[in-house]
Order: sequence, then C-alpha cells, then structure tokens
Amino acid sequence: MTTETRKKTKTGTTAERTGEGDMAVTEIVMPRMGTPDVLTTRRRPLSSPNDDEAVVRVEAAGVSFAEVQMLRGRYFNQPKFPFVPGYDLVGRVTEVGADVTVIEPGQRVAALTETGAWSDHVVLPAGKLAPVPDELDPTAAVAVVTNGVTAWQMLHRVAEVKAGETVLVHGASGGVGTLLTRLARLADVRVIGTASAEKQDAVRELGAIPLEYRNDDVPARVRELARDGVDAVFDHVGGPGLTDSWRMLGSGGTLVSYGVAGTLDAKGHRLRPFVPIVARLLFWKLLPNGRDATFYYVDRWPKYFREDVTKLFDLLARGELDATIDEQFPLSRASEALEKLESGKVTGKVVLVPDGE
Repeated sequence: MTTETRKKTKTGTTAERTGEGDMAVTEIVMPRMGTPDVLTTRRRPLSSPNDDEAVVRVEAAGVSFAEVQMLRGRYFNQPKFPFVPGYDLVGRVTEVGADVTVIEPGQRVAALTETGAWSDHVVLPAGKLAPVPDELDPTAAVAVVTNGVTAWQMLHRVAEVKAGETVLVHGASGGVGTLLTRLARLADVRVIGTASAEKQDAVRELGAIPLEYRNDDVPARVRELARDGVDAVFDHVGGPGLTDSWRMLGSGGTLVSYGVAGTLDAKGHRLRPFVPIVARLLFWKLLPNGRDATFYYVDRWPKYFREDVTKLFDLLARGELDATIDEQFPLSRASEALEKLESGKVTGKVVLVPDGE
C-alpha cells in the first residue's frame, strides 16, 4: 500500500500489518469437492480498501447448509474451487475508504457475503454492511443474518402470515427452522414443526407442536391438527415430499420452498434438482384454487436486507427473540464445525469465532 493510498483511507483499530502495509489475513479455503477434512488454512496479505469499501475484523461467521452443498459441488450458485466459504459475518470495521460515510472505524456491522466470511479480516463494499448494536453478542447477531432474514422474509414478505393462523415448518430445529418458529410464535402464529425423534423436545420448547418426520404420517397428523389445512408450509427439503407440502395447505395458503436438502446426494448437474421443483411450483401457482407456491432465495430482495436484519437485531436487543446457538468453533477448526453441521445433529446455528476467543 503506497503512502498516497494510505491518505485516502480512514483507520480505526489497527490490524496486523506486514510488508508494505498489507494486512496479514488468515482464512479457510475450500480447495475442491470432498469431505470437511479437505479444508485448508491460508495466510496471505489483504490490501487496504478501495474508496467505497471497508475492512472488517470478523468476530463471528456462520456455518450453513450452503457450505455443505458447496463442498459437494451441489450449490445452485456454486463458486469455482478453490474459494473461501462463509455466508455471513458480524465484525468490527477497522478501516474505510475515502468515500465511505455510512459507517466508520470501530463500528460493529453485519454482512451477507455468500462466500468469503471464513476469515479473520475481509474487505467488503461499505454499502452492503448493516450496523449491529454494540450490546449484542456477535455470536447471537450472526445467527440472524442469513437465517433470520430468510425466516423473516418468508414469513412476512412471502407468506404474509397473520396472528391466529397455523403454519408448518419442516426442519423446525435447524438454523432457519428455529428462527422461523420463534418469529411465527412472536407474531401469535400457531406452529407445527417437523424434526427427528431426538429433537422433539427442542421443538416443543420453541413453542411448536412437534411431529417426527420419519415415523409420523405427517400429512395425516397435520390434518388432525388443522382440519382445513395450514396457512403456510415452509419446505427446505424439496424432492417428492414437496407434493405433500402442497396438499397440506388450506384455502388461501402459501407453500414456500427454499431449498433442496433432500437431493444433496443427487447425481448429474447441480441445477437438475431445481428444474422439476420450479416447474411444479409454477404449475401449482397457476392453478385457480386460491393457493400459492413460490421458491425463495435469501437474496430475493437485497434492497430489504438492511431493513429486515435491523428489525431482527432490535428484537434480539429487546430480548423478544433468542438465537439458538448449537456450538461455536474457533476458525482453525472450521472442518469440525462443517462436519458437525453435515451430520444433522445440530439444533440451531453453528458459528465460527476467531482463535483464542
């Protein structure tokens, strides 16, 4: 970094500097398809921000099912290997470019990155950063960045749930599922949640009616609990079970499909599982029966990200919303964190934090 470039940036807390002023950054690399043990650690310099960018010292980064899919080469927006994974982060701004006015050094921020967050420092466009209240624990805050915004938007922007309605949440014990359930209950919405046998108590503690998806006849049990059908179904699984999700809707209900977890081991092109799902959703959407079906992706409304995540941070700060953290791992043990998530033995969010914290 030249002297001229230094004059164009505003620096707060200083990061470790090496060479000609570059930051020494430690990051996790996903080098190729495989199992979590293929992840490697890389140390490299990171240049100072451009005029519209900011350097963020990462305090917490999320581990999501997207990284499981990426490792298998099955993510629909698959990055090219090798790359640094990491869908979201919370951290402190250490330096900003000369044109940045919306944030300042020392401020805590959050970002939805899709890739790149598994690092101790990142450079990001300042316009994509959302302020985080200082009183929030960064681990709890990062749990609502991707998962919380996904849950909030599916509930309130897609399905437009209302107090007194009943919804079905598949995978109610997962990272998105726990927040879907909590946010629905906060809105006085009745929740039926599917989960494995060992997670039934956890779902019950969230305020939902638990169903065991392996042994229960879920459609029959849902009809017992909601005779006229449910007002919304949130389905992250895809596959043949999507038809059951559609059939469990009542008049005016909405099916929100937001993943293809059930096709993780599918063969062929990574986009192949999405084709029949999207086609089916479009067909159902056109049927004149008063029900709706749609596919949701967290970047569907990027212009609302800051607004929605701010609402979630406010709920956390007021104690009206809790974020379930299953476990946090130091960045150097990212492979263990991903392995645990891949095992399916997780309730809530798995988070990476800097080594030594």
